[in-house]
Amino acid sequence: MVDAATASRRPAGRTGADATPAARGLAVALHAADTAGQAAYAAFCRQAVFAPPQSPEWLAAWAPHAEGETAIAEIRRNGATLAMLPLEIVRRRGLSLARPIGGRHANGNFPATAAGLPPLDAGTAGALAAALAAAGRRIDVVCLERMAERIAGQTNPLAGLPRQQSPDVALAVALDGGFEALLERVNGKRKGKKHRSQKRKFEAVGGVRRLRAETPEEIARMLDAFFAMKHARFAQMGIADVFADEAVRAAFRALFGGEAGKARPAFVLHGLEVGGVLRAVTGSSAAPGRLVCEFGAIAADDLAHASPGDFLFFENIREACEEGFAVYDFSVGDEHYKRLWCDLEERQFDVVLPLTLRGRAYAAGRRLRTVLRRSAKQTPAVRALVRRLRRLSAAR
Repeated sequence: MVDAATASRRPAGRTGADATPAARGLAVALHAADTAGQAAYAAFCRQAVFAPPQSPEWLAAWAPHAEGETAIAEIRRNGATLAMLPLEIVRRRGLSLARPIGGRHANGNFPATAAGLPPLDAGTAGALAAALAAAGRRIDVVCLERMAERIAGQTNPLAGLPRQQSPDVALAVALDGGFEALLERVNGKRKGKKHRSQKRKFEAVGGVRRLRAETPEEIARMLDAFFAMKHARFAQMGIADVFADEAVRAAFRALFGGEAGKARPAFVLHGLEVGGVLRAVTGSSAAPGRLVCEFGAIAADDLAHASPGDFLFFENIREACEEGFAVYDFSVGDEHYKRLWCDLEERQFDVVLPLTLRGRAYAAGRRLRTVLRRSAKQTPAVRALVRRLRRLSAAR
């Protein structure tokens, strides 16, 4: 473990941060994400608020398969632990970058945080920079993307750091009053009619079953089906398959496989089987008060026109209501099928802390790219043009 205090104890030029009175007593310790580090992290999480990608289960599954070196940053004030955040350190075109473990697969990030903690001030950035420098790691930039504003009433402790709005919106639907009340708010008569029609079509070709993967064999089967579905869909859209890397697949197998047999798993797979064949798969995580759809896919076969994904979401949302969740969260990404349900738009934020000259150049360029991406994603005509160009490229 390496412990470094805020810039008040080091020359300002080395950390690039001011030592404000509120920052005094603040320190960051870096722990290895080994067995002992993970055990300490899990112990803190038992009394903390955190997002699924910062859960002990996520850390245990991803750490052996992370792209780079892993560490756990512990933020303390006057000896008391305030928050902890697992990180991985990766190389990008000669740049050393620290990010949440899981990279682009980690959405709605929220450090494990002591209940009631107010947002930390900018002094935290200086403390983190000092800790990384003291550890002998050459880190050019800390990049914390897609940070959730709050979970279970707790504000993200990093919300007070220099920040920028993420380019992607996160869509969700409130489940107040149960499933029937929800249907009344979201054109439920039409949804119910479509759902019954889908069910008749599926039963006519061999029957329909919604499955929850509980055994290691069921989990393996459902993940294999998902990876194949997603690969085909990305190829059709002209997009690189972010699930293609075997390390990523191994991490997800460990994550969902570790939940096998649990009565209330933190991560769960659901599938829609029609005629004995899996036609749609979703992977979800449980956060305080909400069920989060981390990913989903449908088979590109003769039943794709019948929208098995919509059918599965209908049942998933119904079950989330029955299990007492307050929110069903579709996670990041603005898609039509999400808009058909959602009445909540949640804006996440990015924190980019440059630690070197090279890091500052990267941060400046990244801020500009984020503004341009956000503008493009919020303009329907531009979004449609990009998708059309991708499809044409894939066809060629």
